[in-house]
Amino acid sequence: MSRIGKLPVPVPDGVTVNIEGSHVAVSGPKGDLEMTAPEGVTLDTNDDGDVVVSPSAATQDSRSRHGLVRSLVANMVIGVTDGYSKRLELVGVGYRAQQKGRDLEFQVGYSHPVLVEAPDGISLEAPAPTQIVVTGVDKQLVGQVAANIRSIRPPEPYKGKGIKYEGEVVRRKAGKAAGR
Repeated sequence: MSRIGKLPVPVPDGVTVNIEGSHVAVSGPKGDLEMTAPEGVTLDTNDDGDVVVSPSAATQDSRSRHGLVRSLVANMVIGVTDGYSKRLELVGVGYRAQQKGRDLEFQVGYSHPVLVEAPDGISLEAPAPTQIVVTGVDKQLVGQVAANIRSIRPPEPYKGKGIKYEGEVVRRKAGKAAGR
């Protein structure tokens, strides 16, 4: 059995978890999330109100999904209580982001500005021209939106210019050697 999957998911005050078969709905102060668990995994609540995930069969598939489903439910509970955020930085001369309502407009070295629209459940902020903050309740969606923004202009290895995650280390390469 999975070491992670064995642990119950604690449900804090102010969060409600509804389990109907393989469908889980979690609602809290920051929002609501839903998920359908894959086959081979059963969800239930114990006496303390915590969510318990267990494999329904002794097959390899159900055991392999056991810890995954427990982590997904735990991420849902954390998301509706605290939320998730990813911070990105723009590195380069003239690279900047500007707030346009809910959306962001990027100037990152192209001949035109790039507009990124915020999907439902995600908020995009530009506290400074070279910083971006992506926040939301769904961990997976926050990470995907941050990855999509980074893919507009990924950091390049020669000068380090581009959009990178905060704290990301860009390995630099040596340029061309001078004339012989």
